[in-house]
Amino acid sequence: MTVRPTVIWPSFTPAGRQDRSRKPAAKSSERPRILGAKSVRRPEGKKGSAAPVRSGKGSDQTILTWRATAGRSQFVLGMLMLGLATVWGRSFYLQQVSLDQWEKRAASRFERLSVLPAPRGRLLDRNGDVLAVSLSEHRVGIAPKVLDVRHPRLGQFAEILGMPLQDLQARVKGTPRFFYLASGLELTKADQIRALRIPGIELEQEFQRYYPHGAAFANLIGFTNSQDQGLEGLERQMENTLRGANGEERLVVDGRSQAFGQKTMRLAVPGEDIRLSLDAGIQAIAYQAAQEAWRQHQAKSVSVVVVDSRTGELLALSNAPSFDPDQRGQLDATRVRNRAAADLFEPGSTMKPFVVAAALDASLFEPSTFISTGNGRMTIGRRTIRDTKAHDRLTVTEVIKKSSNVGMVQISRGLPSAAMYDTFTSLGFGKPTRLQFPAEASGRLRPWQSWQPIDKATISYGYGLSASLLQMVQAYTVFARNGDMVDLRMTPVNGPVVGTPIFSAKTAAAVREMLSQAAGPEGTGSRAQLEGFQVAGKTGTAHKTENGGYAKDRYIASFVGFAPASAPRLVIGVIVDEPTRQGHYGGEVAAPVFARVAGDSLRRMQMSPDPAVRVQPTRVGQEEGIL
Repeated sequence: MTVRPTVIWPSFTPAGRQDRSRKPAAKSSERPRILGAKSVRRPEGKKGSAAPVRSGKGSDQTILTWRATAGRSQFVLGMLMLGLATVWGRSFYLQQVSLDQWEKRAASRFERLSVLPAPRGRLLDRNGDVLAVSLSEHRVGIAPKVLDVRHPRLGQFAEILGMPLQDLQARVKGTPRFFYLASGLELTKADQIRALRIPGIELEQEFQRYYPHGAAFANLIGFTNSQDQGLEGLERQMENTLRGANGEERLVVDGRSQAFGQKTMRLAVPGEDIRLSLDAGIQAIAYQAAQEAWRQHQAKSVSVVVVDSRTGELLALSNAPSFDPDQRGQLDATRVRNRAAADLFEPGSTMKPFVVAAALDASLFEPSTFISTGNGRMTIGRRTIRDTKAHDRLTVTEVIKKSSNVGMVQISRGLPSAAMYDTFTSLGFGKPTRLQFPAEASGRLRPWQSWQPIDKATISYGYGLSASLLQMVQAYTVFARNGDMVDLRMTPVNGPVVGTPIFSAKTAAAVREMLSQAAGPEGTGSRAQLEGFQVAGKTGTAHKTENGGYAKDRYIASFVGFAPASAPRLVIGVIVDEPTRQGHYGGEVAAPVFARVAGDSLRRMQMSPDPAVRVQPTRVGQEEGIL
């Protein structure tokens, strides 16, 4: 007999599952139940409303209406719109309002401004010869935080610089901040380093100043510092013209400070070239003559100045000892100073021609007028004035030729003090020249109202006032010309220059003849004679001041003159400071320097010599008047 299984349909009630056979029949209004589905009983509430159903195990589940869902959606949408507005506002603020601030932040991280150095202008002599020039070089900078001391190509870098790798690594490790490792690298080495592409190694262009003529021009031209700024001489005086305007370049770098893009923001503008009146050849002649005199006489210093009398152009200015401007590591201040412009001295007998010219212009004397010298002695108050050799009577010409102090005092007695003072000031004494070199001295010339009789007497032969060699050479152009004086110039001049009238042409010619005799065979400057050229000039020997008085054995020897005397072209001044060997008179130590500089310079200028002019046997000028 077959037994059929009985299927029991479960029902879900709040009391749990019950047997269908025990449950009453469902009402027709109830929904049919599905096997396996859970029954949800809706608790009864108010009529027409649905009671909430709670979710969770053992609890009822809440049923959301469409009204609740719409409110939540609106809230979420509002929040999304608010967030979008916030993002948009922030974006606008960052991109428009605070754009500069963020650009600066970005630039500080990924951009660098690099200076494009501008070369200084060149200094050229009158013929275009280069006296000073800036050459392009490179310097190497190291960023220790970026450079890897174990980089495989670091050894090649050290080899290019010529330094041991271990020393380089130790230097990088021991220096926390950026530093410059080397400078003055030529372009070839800079290209080799750039090709290595080692992070942390940077190359910067720089310009180094070079002076092809070395020590010959050093005291005049001066030099620059490591920033290419003029410190001394013409480099300093003409800084505004020589110095260019630096450019600017923007570099884009990555996180390792390596540049991968650049943009020139401003081009560098080179400085202007300056053509000077100097003649490199005559400068070399003057420097060599000064050097030899400095060594020969064991002097403290020697200075030489050469000027073209037609235009006032400065052709040469040299001092010995000098220095090498390309080696500026250790400089001696005494060698750097431009002594011809900065040092003052009491001119001594080189001042006598100006007093004689003033007396001749005032018609007080004639060149042939006799002057009583009282056998070389004269007393004023408590002071006694002496000549080195006794003379009874001398003409005015002979007073200059023999350099008599007593004769000069007699001539000056007829001149008012105010007239002497006005003559000196019109000649440029007591004020700097037009050249206005750095540290150029003005000289000392006391007002005539303070002169005592002894002051006027000593000033007449060059004591009691002071001047520079530049001032003396400028004043002597009045005799090389027709009584008018020209200001000194540093730049070339085309054609003759009109000077300032000081003396009459007749007076200038008369004094020129006196100076020719003073530089002749029987004058104190006989050693200034030239083969083929007649010269004119005056010696000077003065005691140096010391402790308010004058030293007995320290002298300034000088000679100022011009050549050729018949048609003057060059005015040359020479000072030998404290000669200690082979004499101390201007005729002994300064006049020969003048002869060498004048002779070589005139030949360089291809001036035709006069065969009739021959060097005559001379007598050493020990008749020169000194205290």
